[in-house]
Amino acid sequence: MASIFTRIIKGEIPCHKIREDERFLAFLDIRPIHAGHTLVIPKQEIDYLLDLPDDLLGDLMKFAKPIAKAIQTVVPCSRVGVIVAGIEVPHAHVHLVPFESIGQLSFANARAADHKDLAALAEKICAALK
Repeated sequence: MASIFTRIIKGEIPCHKIREDERFLAFLDIRPIHAGHTLVIPKQEIDYLLDLPDDLLGDLMKFAKPIAKAIQTVVPCSRVGVIVAGIEVPHAHVHLVPFESIGQLSFANARAADHKDLAALAEKICAALK
């Protein structure tokens, strides 16, 4: 059975897309830890991030880097953290989470977000990428 991320890639489930190419997709998390929380995934469905081939893993981080910089431009924060948990969805992914203090980097802080707010934020982050 396809992961929820594969269903998002196929367009079966909508998302607030930030960036996409032939191998990767980045989109806003609908239960963000902090506004701007973005998921970055390979389109190839591989369960665990550290099982990705080296070139794909390296390219995933290269794909994520300008997104993190755009998030930091748009969302007031000290840094954009990179979290790899890999438990909740069996599809390799990284979380890009803007934060001010380390205590904010907790999934206990995740809350459902309004889709209109996500759409507006996605538009700003996309504009910062250009």
